[in-house]
Amino acid sequence: MPADATPRVIPEVRHPRHDVGERPFIIIWEVTRACDLACRHCRADSIPHRNPLELTTPEARALIDEIAGFGKPSPIFVLTGGDPMKRNDIAKLVEYGTSKGVHMALSPSATPLVTRERLAELHGLGLKAMSLSIDGSTPEIHDHFRGFSGVFDRTLKLWEVAREIGLRVQINTTVTRHNVEDLAAVAQHLRSHSAALWSVFFLVPVGRGSVLEPITAQESEDVMNFLYDVGTVIPVKTTEGHHFKRIVLQRGELARRVGPGAVPEAGPLYHRLRAALGEWKPGPRERRSPMDINAGRGFVFISHKGEICPSGFMPMSAGNVRTDSLRRVYQESDLFVGLRDPSRLKGRCGRCEFATVCGGSRSRAYAVTGDPYAEDPLCAYQPLP
Repeated sequence: MPADATPRVIPEVRHPRHDVGERPFIIIWEVTRACDLACRHCRADSIPHRNPLELTTPEARALIDEIAGFGKPSPIFVLTGGDPMKRNDIAKLVEYGTSKGVHMALSPSATPLVTRERLAELHGLGLKAMSLSIDGSTPEIHDHFRGFSGVFDRTLKLWEVAREIGLRVQINTTVTRHNVEDLAAVAQHLRSHSAALWSVFFLVPVGRGSVLEPITAQESEDVMNFLYDVGTVIPVKTTEGHHFKRIVLQRGELARRVGPGAVPEAGPLYHRLRAALGEWKPGPRERRSPMDINAGRGFVFISHKGEICPSGFMPMSAGNVRTDSLRRVYQESDLFVGLRDPSRLKGRCGRCEFATVCGGSRSRAYAVTGDPYAEDPLCAYQPLP
């Protein structure tokens, strides 16, 4: 670096380029609930066959037009499910979205419907990225979670194919009691395969996930501190684990006061995971700063029937794309406006000094208490008096 060059400052928490009160950062559309897997955590409680009330191809194009109307760069638009490959118009929708300047991404299930030929076709039509789920380091752990044998091996093959084609691949992992002790082995696996991004999902008790045993609030602190360490090598993000932003800020401050290797007081789970991780030397990548978005605040979920919700894990509809303007619902509905107002938060979330950047999981608060503004029960942090 030249002597007079200014080093690039990496923010500990990133903020969307545009005002999240005006436009979302990411929009996820559940294109169908049809899926040939029976995943134990499934939010949608997926079924084998498509629902006739799903958005039609013309309605989907109209939705894409609305998303493009937010301006450039467009919100990231993720086609999810169920399994989006169950729709025979997926290629047409990817092509249409690309023609409108929309950043298109896909979250398929690892079934025989996903082939090299179909992925290559979608990439050629403009698909930029896709996500795959790995919920354990072995077939036994992962396939038990997914409900069928052979899914683990198929996922690894699809990951390799997607990378060869040129797609950016995000790996998703859901944390529950059944696999939390395996997270270090998953991290090592992802490092050996040069994962572009690891998205760790903290369970929300909805759909089939309501019968799974979650980890405790203290254990979630340990997992997030472990993920902070992993982030020196693998880019990490969390889903419905918004207090990871607090962890990042706290660890950054601790590093400045004590030193880069300092860790906070942590529970036994953190120490077990960290020991299992073994030698973990920082790589050439910069740490990925978490993005400051939350349900209704930079984030929108569209159901298979067109319902406009703050999150797929918060089934509270503020309108329907068949009858309502997505822009108007996002900008003006009481639900979306309220979720962007930290003064509405209750309990520890309402008193927390990190409320404006974290805000807790509104989805989990709603699932557990029925109140989207209640405190996040998976956060162990006690706000300063």
